[in-house]
Amino acid sequence: MKEIKDIIAAYDAACRLQQQTALATVVHVEGSSYRRPGARMLVNETGALTGAISGGCLEGDALKKALLAIHQNKKKIVVYDTTDEDDAKLGIQLGCNGIVSILFEPLVIFDTNENAPIALLRKAVAGRNPSQLICGNALKGSKHFGTTSLAALPSIIQDQLTDSLTKATATEKSDHVIITWQGEEHRFFMQALQPSIQLIIVGAGNDAIPLAQMADLLGWDVVIADGRKTHASPQRFPIANALFIGTPDEVADQLKPDMRTAVVLMTHNYNYDVAMLATLKSFALPYIGLLGPADKRNRLLHDLEMQGVTFSSQQRTAIYGPTGLDLGAETATEIALSVTAEIMAVMHQTTPNYLREKALPIHAAAI
Repeated sequence: MKEIKDIIAAYDAACRLQQQTALATVVHVEGSSYRRPGARMLVNETGALTGAISGGCLEGDALKKALLAIHQNKKKIVVYDTTDEDDAKLGIQLGCNGIVSILFEPLVIFDTNENAPIALLRKAVAGRNPSQLICGNALKGSKHFGTTSLAALPSIIQDQLTDSLTKATATEKSDHVIITWQGEEHRFFMQALQPSIQLIIVGAGNDAIPLAQMADLLGWDVVIADGRKTHASPQRFPIANALFIGTPDEVADQLKPDMRTAVVLMTHNYNYDVAMLATLKSFALPYIGLLGPADKRNRLLHDLEMQGVTFSSQQRTAIYGPTGLDLGAETATEIALSVTAEIMAVMHQTTPNYLREKALPIHAAAI
């Protein structure tokens, strides 16, 4: 979601300067590629790039294609074939051994159409619910639908895409569908999007600052909760989406966690942590991180049991104490990296490992 948020911000900035822009989207990949379908990049008329569609090898040529799309005010599909060992003839030295299809769409300045690409990107990042983005392109010819909504498509196409959209929502996996319309084949890429990870940091000490900063860098929504006004302040946490000050019960009443929410307890106040952990029992959370050693975790759970607050075995699987991956972290910044890495692994349901030891491709098979 961070890439989409950055693209929206860059588009808004370009509009204020009355600068034309184009959106480049990876819509299909065969073989190996640095980025998968759904990767996006915004190009403005000055040549500024926001986002990425490759590891840097496509961007130079894509800039030219995007500027051409802006000049001609026309959607374009460009296919980069990197399976040829002599890819130097393309002038871009790809070396990815894959075929990558990029759709270029010129955007309207201050576009108010609710079905316009930028409006659909805004809608995707606005809520806390899963969403889908549709991008359609002609396999031959130039009748590209581009980034669009289901409602904006012809009814005959809507009927054929509905089941795939439902499946994408249920499985949280993107999909491709090829549909013949007006005698031409069109490929529709349906991207399943999850809301940004929400990180609730309970504790506003100095060691919480790099954790909040790192989460913000990743594009996560950051919430700070603490009982001290002097610590949980906008001056100390300017990137926080929300600041809650009060007792654990008062704070819990204001939280709105969901299945994309992680909570890390790091108040360094044992009594506050006990009370807050008790309130978290009522939420279905995929991740609760406890700063400190395993002995502290055991003591917290034991003391809560003595108070009649018992976590089920399933709830205990969501409690990560000590929080973080074993990266040899020592400083607050290193610990922040360790914690965010573990949260990302949990949210993506992956097992952390060295990529060089992975037998299968880094990413799931591109669609």
